[in-house]
Amino acid sequence: MSTDHPAMENRSNAHRHTAWRAMLSPTSGLSLYERFEQAIMLVVIALIMAVTVAATLHLVVAVWRLLTSPAIDPTDQAVFQTVFGAMFVVIIALEFKRSLLAVLAHNENVVRVRTIVLIALLAIARKFILLDLQATAPMEIFALAAAVLSLGIVYWLIREQDARVIARKSASGVETGERTHA
Repeated sequence: MSTDHPAMENRSNAHRHTAWRAMLSPTSGLSLYERFEQAIMLVVIALIMAVTVAATLHLVVAVWRLLTSPAIDPTDQAVFQTVFGAMFVVIIALEFKRSLLAVLAHNENVVRVRTIVLIALLAIARKFILLDLQATAPMEIFALAAAVLSLGIVYWLIREQDARVIARKSASGVETGERTHA
């Protein structure tokens, strides 16, 4: 979370640091199974970070080759699809890691449905970018379009529901500690 005011940024970082310290503390009040879940989530986050770093390095190499090699045509559709497909892999991995970190930081038990739907939308957008329209059956394109429409509607409904819950909590004076996404 980034703000224009350094004091607010420092408070946010201090709150986040305190939340992590409380979570890792032996006196956090977490059961053995909850600690096990957190340990597994930390391992998964570390693996996602490793995959993200590897995907980013692969992307940097691919773009470097694209820019420096006269034999590769950057306007070639296959090159374009490969580069932007790789970019979406990095974006999806970052969003997934961020969602798991949010679950840990807020001491929640489940990954929010909104995040899962957003990751699914990103994955389908990646699929559309990689799709060869000449070789793809019209029914497959229709099915992907229907999936995007369905996920978009679900995302909108969830976002509206989250906004109502946050407004209700704000009206009652309860702080949510969550960020909302447009």
